[in-house]
Amino acid sequence: MKFSGVLIKKYGNRRLYDTAGSRYVNLDDLAELVRAGKEVRVVDAKTGRDLTRVIMTQIITEDAKDKPTGLPLELLRQLIMASDEVRQEFLMWYLKSAFDTYQKVQDTVQDRLSEVQSAIFSPVDMMKRFLGTSTFSPPRAGAEPEVEALRKRVAELEARLETSARGKPKRAAGKKR
Repeated sequence: MKFSGVLIKKYGNRRLYDTAGSRYVNLDDLAELVRAGKEVRVVDAKTGRDLTRVIMTQIITEDAKDKPTGLPLELLRQLIMASDEVRQEFLMWYLKSAFDTYQKVQDTVQDRLSEVQSAIFSPVDMMKRFLGTSTFSPPRAGAEPEVEALRKRVAELEARLETSARGKPKRAAGKKR
């Protein structure tokens, strides 16, 4: 299977070479490629051994140096003391849980932003949602009789107004009360 992403060769002098761009790169450059959605693979220039996981970990570590973020210090201590297998299993579980939570929050934020955006473009839909009705939801059971009853009531009130307006004498033009 041929690799279609960006292939980086790591040399013994610790330099990283982008084979597609024909240039030397650093960890920040690799981080930017990953953030841009590019698939990056790092291999040892001599042996061909895949070093992608090690380099990605190194990018995360370097990024954490300047910021007080990342894994809690006590957790890191416990991971170092644990056996390799337990440490790896726990770390994978922890990172997967954290990423899943992050993804759920991102999805929720995106949903809310979509709702706000659609509300901006369609005030009528926003009001329908606010009042508990939606163009997408099926009508509630019994909603049609309610609407019909309201229409009849409005018609009755209009008829009463017309009748009472006919029965009153019309004012002469220009006369004030």
